[in-house]
Amino acid sequence: MALIEAENLVVEFPVFTNSHRSLKNTLLNATTGGRIAHAAGNKVSVRANDQLSFKISEGERVGLLGHNGSGKTTLLRALAGAYEPTEGYLNVQGRVASLLDISLGMDVDASGYDNIFLRGIMMGLTPREIRGKMNEIAEFTELGEYLDMPVRTYSSGMQLRLAFAVSTSIDADIIIMDEWLSVGDADFNEKASQRLTSFVENASILVIATHSEDLLRNVCNRAFRLEHGRFVEEFDPRMETVG
Repeated sequence: MALIEAENLVVEFPVFTNSHRSLKNTLLNATTGGRIAHAAGNKVSVRANDQLSFKISEGERVGLLGHNGSGKTTLLRALAGAYEPTEGYLNVQGRVASLLDISLGMDVDASGYDNIFLRGIMMGLTPREIRGKMNEIAEFTELGEYLDMPVRTYSSGMQLRLAFAVSTSIDADIIIMDEWLSVGDADFNEKASQRLTSFVENASILVIATHSEDLLRNVCNRAFRLEHGRFVEEFDPRMETVG
């Protein structure tokens, strides 16, 4: 059963500074970010997520809203396991597919085929599972003989095709995404959009950060608005104006 539970979740980052001037600049530039916390020994930290409590169950599609620096991406990274909570409780049950950094783990000196294997391992697939998906992934990329060549010879668009094909090939219970992915030229992007839609529909839970009102209405049945690392509102985007 897929499930995400959090209680008083805090993700905090220390701020290292060598002068009062740089500390002052840090504080001035953080007005749209997380909350500034002062600890013992005059240490300073930024609470990107501050006392968040929520439960997301099977079948739910949750959108995260908020200004840049409100804590959306930090929360996504915590749910994906990239950030360890500083305080509080976080329980994520089910296989997670993170589409936050789809090129993570790629070796530009290795071939496309080797990178399919490497990225698959990083996403938690077994070697047997990767071998079983290899032909389907290769065919979807439309990269042909380039898959035998080092990834450093690829254009940025070709690298994205490869990364996207691998990242959307697993059977995920929970999908974590920062905006709806757009990959490649118009023809390939249409193909990728269809694959991504099917990928999301087959998952039990979706958590996505977005600024798109249309995406919220069309995809999500819950929405959380964040400000300075805290939840300030929860609503059903299908029933209310996002605003």
